[in-house]
Amino acid sequence: MDQIHLNGRLPSIVDAIVDSVIEEPRTCHLNKVYLPSRDAIIEAIRLLQQIVFPGYFGKQGLTTENVRYRIGELVMELADVLYDQVRCCLRYRRHESDHKHRDGCEECDQEAARIVEQFLGRIPAVRRMLAGDVQAAFDGDPAAISTDETLFSYPGIFAIMVQRLAHEFYKTSVPLLPRIMTEYAHNITGIDIHPGAQLGERLFIDHGTGVVIGETTVIGNNVKIYQGVTLGALAPAYGQALRGQKRHPTIEDDVTIYAGATILGGDTVIGRGSTIGGNVFITSSVPPYNQVIAEPAKLKYRDRRKKSDAIDFQI
Repeated sequence: MDQIHLNGRLPSIVDAIVDSVIEEPRTCHLNKVYLPSRDAIIEAIRLLQQIVFPGYFGKQGLTTENVRYRIGELVMELADVLYDQVRCCLRYRRHESDHKHRDGCEECDQEAARIVEQFLGRIPAVRRMLAGDVQAAFDGDPAAISTDETLFSYPGIFAIMVQRLAHEFYKTSVPLLPRIMTEYAHNITGIDIHPGAQLGERLFIDHGTGVVIGETTVIGNNVKIYQGVTLGALAPAYGQALRGQKRHPTIEDDVTIYAGATILGGDTVIGRGSTIGGNVFITSSVPPYNQVIAEPAKLKYRDRRKKSDAIDFQI
């Protein structure tokens, strides 16, 4: 077959694809309101990063004299982006609940303006929380040279920053947008924190790759989490039947959770000051100031001489 024959086949291929689109509405978005733009939301995260950490990202040379001008410039640009995206999300929610509404929604527009104003007003409080996270990363890692290094380089700081900001939208019940934000951070860092999770102060996620923190997780202050940790739900097969229930664990203050640990269940509480060892599997509560470790591995040495002459022994 040459290209001419291929081009002749394209109309029938297009027809087949269109038929599949019409037959399977779960994988297409037709005759509906506009969806939010993932690219615009990522741009909003970029702007927020410059606002939250001024002088580190974006324009250099900021001073106490010119920072007000720069922050004002960023906030004006951010407000426009967020208003458009929040409005799309609210119109989407309205359309999903009542398919008659496809066009304008003045109530959605007014609510979007209110939500964006509320969100922007929360940035100083989020910045204070993030300052504690940056300090916790420096204090908790002897390899860190400075807080600047942790802020620039540590994936946990970026993932926590995005989640704390997305959580503000989650609290106002804006659909889609907060999850798009945290999934972008997940894609960049390998750290998956649902926007609904409640994170305490001075959280440190060290290394971070493979960390999963579920929607109804509650984490206290001064918690340290290593890579590969899962704070998840039991019986995920029930799916939608569990919506709205406390499905994920509670981690109290001053807990350390080492790499690969899995802690499941909404009734599971890890008590204050406890240490959870690597690769443990926990589905019940741990009292305060306890240590949980996996059974020590058994080492088996094998002599690599001929099988008939080999001697096995264990320690």
